[in-house]
Amino acid sequence: MNRTGRRWVAAFGLALMAGACGSGDTTGEGERASPIKRAPTPESEFTAKEIEATLDALVAEINEGAIEPMQMAILLKEIGGFFTPITTGANRAMGELGVTGNVVGPSGLGSDHQQRAEAQGEQIGQAVADGAEGIGVSPFGDAIAADIDEAVAGGVPVVTLDTDAKGSKRSIYVGTISESAGVTAGETLLALLPPAPGTVVIHGADDPSWVDGMNRMLGARRVLEDADYTVVVRPITWSPQGDVADVEAMKAHIETADPPVVGLLGLHNVSYRCAMATEAAGATDLPVVTFDFEPKTVEYMRQGLIQATHTQRQYYAGYLVPYILYGIKSIGLDATKAILAPRMFDESRLNVGLDVVPWDKVDEYIAFLDSIGVTQ
Repeated sequence: MNRTGRRWVAAFGLALMAGACGSGDTTGEGERASPIKRAPTPESEFTAKEIEATLDALVAEINEGAIEPMQMAILLKEIGGFFTPITTGANRAMGELGVTGNVVGPSGLGSDHQQRAEAQGEQIGQAVADGAEGIGVSPFGDAIAADIDEAVAGGVPVVTLDTDAKGSKRSIYVGTISESAGVTAGETLLALLPPAPGTVVIHGADDPSWVDGMNRMLGARRVLEDADYTVVVRPITWSPQGDVADVEAMKAHIETADPPVVGLLGLHNVSYRCAMATEAAGATDLPVVTFDFEPKTVEYMRQGLIQATHTQRQYYAGYLVPYILYGIKSIGLDATKAILAPRMFDESRLNVGLDVVPWDKVDEYIAFLDSIGVTQ
């Protein structure tokens, strides 16, 4: 996106934030004068039509009852970067609902995980004290489970997004389901591979302490091994020297694997390193499938060296949470879950899914993101 486009998105986000702070038009009894009406999402091949339909069904059910004011808080680990589309979606939803609320970033207290978790727990307590009737939070895992449970015990439902706190009493998790995402990625690459036998290099996680990373890798691995391919996992190097280390390791696999390497699959934001490895090995004819929409990933897609990438639907995660919180207040948790059932991965986790972007659809995908006012 060019500089003018970025300025437009920033201005658009501020306008959405301002709209989210009001409580909408009300009658003398405190009820809103008009039913909830969602702004239409621009039509595109990347529009999440199944999520749109589920939201429309939820709004229709809510509109059958009384439309009442509500105060909520959306607490995120960050405001910029990966969380920018989440912020945009949440602000848009709160503006449409006419609720009182804000999207809030970290308090800035502490630098390590535990300190940030403690600060976030304090934010939850403050939101309850300030009158929040529902809280959405991207938690620092189960480190804030007790704070979530305390809010729930006080009658304030909590919905998690992007990351989960499975050990807490949160009502619903909204976001990418790691095991499902891995399966989707494996299937995308599988469609591009020659018949087995062959070796596939997965650039991903193999550390059991990173549960989401492991689940994503295991989902992809299962798809490929079930199709009789040999799978080699190159663990991601998370350091400034990662490009060199990972590229050299994957280049070695390409040059020496038996059976020969027939494709590469990257499962995280630095997965453009798979394309770098094929260049280094002089094997740019190998199919490469990646994750996320980093500038380097887009560059390699435009060159045809990455055949497809998978992007997480952060905007939809942010957009869904205020509607879910309002649904819980208006029609109850069980009724809300029943309407969300088509998108529920299990009893308490809603899967926003992925956008699979082919190499020749980069411009169309960017145009879709522009149409909803977000960067990816």
